[in-house]
Amino acid sequence: MDVMPLLLLVAGSAAIAAAGRRLPVPAPLLLVAVGLAVSYVPGVPDYTLDPHIVLPLLLPPLLHTAATDSSYLDLRAQLRPVALLSVGYVLFATFVVGAAVYLIVPGLPLTAALVLGAVVAPPDAVAATAVARRVGLPNRITTILQGESLVNDATAITAFRVALAAAVGEGATWAGGVVEFLIAAVGGVGVGLVLMVPLHWLRTHVKEALLQNTLSLLIPFAAYAVAEQVHASGVLAVVVVALCLGHRAWEVDFATRLQEDAVWKMVAFVLESSVFALIGLQLPVVLEGLGDYEGIDAAWYAVAVFLVVAVARFVWVFPATYLPRLSARVRAREGELSWRGPFVISWAGMRGVVSLAIAFSIPLTVHGGEPFPERNLILFLTFTTVIGTLVVQGVTLPPLIRLLQFPAHDVQVETLAEANAQAQASRAAEQRLHDLLADERNALPTPLADRLRAVLERRRNAVWERLGQVNPVTGESVDDTYRRLSREMIGAEREVFVRLRDGRYIDDEMLRTLLRRLDLEEAAAYRETT
Repeated sequence: MDVMPLLLLVAGSAAIAAAGRRLPVPAPLLLVAVGLAVSYVPGVPDYTLDPHIVLPLLLPPLLHTAATDSSYLDLRAQLRPVALLSVGYVLFATFVVGAAVYLIVPGLPLTAALVLGAVVAPPDAVAATAVARRVGLPNRITTILQGESLVNDATAITAFRVALAAAVGEGATWAGGVVEFLIAAVGGVGVGLVLMVPLHWLRTHVKEALLQNTLSLLIPFAAYAVAEQVHASGVLAVVVVALCLGHRAWEVDFATRLQEDAVWKMVAFVLESSVFALIGLQLPVVLEGLGDYEGIDAAWYAVAVFLVVAVARFVWVFPATYLPRLSARVRAREGELSWRGPFVISWAGMRGVVSLAIAFSIPLTVHGGEPFPERNLILFLTFTTVIGTLVVQGVTLPPLIRLLQFPAHDVQVETLAEANAQAQASRAAEQRLHDLLADERNALPTPLADRLRAVLERRRNAVWERLGQVNPVTGESVDDTYRRLSREMIGAEREVFVRLRDGRYIDDEMLRTLLRRLDLEEAAAYRETT
């Protein structure tokens, strides 16, 4: 097995993604563009998407990272719009795109057109998450987009299987498709809930952080494989497990959380970068064998499908948003709703690698041995739709959001809420410390007891200080200055430890121990600002 193409893909996409962070162009779009360009460089190997690799090996960790970064409580609060998008919209898009392609492309059977409709129906989890991170959407819109992208793949894969069975002559019916969807959905959720119990028990009882992180990396693959083994939705199983474990992550050892956060950020960065680069690299593979549909006809079909996909989302989102609000109870619970939110949700429907992977899983022949009708055209239209949504919608979405002028986050209100929460927690910790020190078994010298109280006091005051005055020279708050000075002091200690190691006064093992202690102190001193 030649691993060099894989190494080149990972290294190249990571380098481009890193460069993209310093450019005004979003990294996903830069990766797709470079992939398109590189695909025609002589000597570059063909990177054909294998659905047997993409779906079970790339999709689970991407879904896992997106789900663990999501809020179970926020998703539950937005359950109706998320369900309408992840289930209702996907099925609607499947039928609308399928019917439109059936009318536009002469000689294409309706079943094959519906296969294409199911393939391009689901917006991509990676694309939605990347856009939400970059443009700073309001929390409610971000929650809805993330929730939709977590579940819609399950709906699309099931719809695709039903349409594909009809296209290849397996005699599938829509009634049977509904039953299959319900079994897959209920089964996937059930598998996720069942696996959650032993997995959470392991996470709270295995104390070795290294083993914990190994388990964490295996969880999405295990959940997906178990669910698919019993013909349930692996996508839903992964999402349910990740949401539940993420909701209870506070029960896991702190060292595990520190390592896990770093590990999954690295995994997500590598996979997301590679996925977008792979999309661009598919062009030569997709164009092979396009046959009678080359040139003007193929371009017209591509533009038509893109327009149908874009318009169909508006046609679904606005009625699905406003019709439930005819209920006075819904209006009272959700308050006033601006048209800007549904508009952005309608435009933020980028497709991604899942659509391409599903398309590549279309068999070459039907049951009678004849070629699958217009398989290459379906691949081409899937590719152009993915590229079109990523480029057109991905490029225009950030300026669109700025143009619509969504209300900015109220930093003062958020900081005040954080300060109040910290004050309540500090009071509880102070009472706990008082009770512990009253027990003679916990006797401490006065300087150490005072140090515990000082750390507690520092945490309590830090957030309030962000609401106060800033340094007129540097523009820093008292809290920011404290953190900067703390970092400088820790840096000075590190230099001494390294100098002592280089002078052979301490060995490397002791150096790692001392540096780990400083790393934890620095992690405790600095809140994450990105």
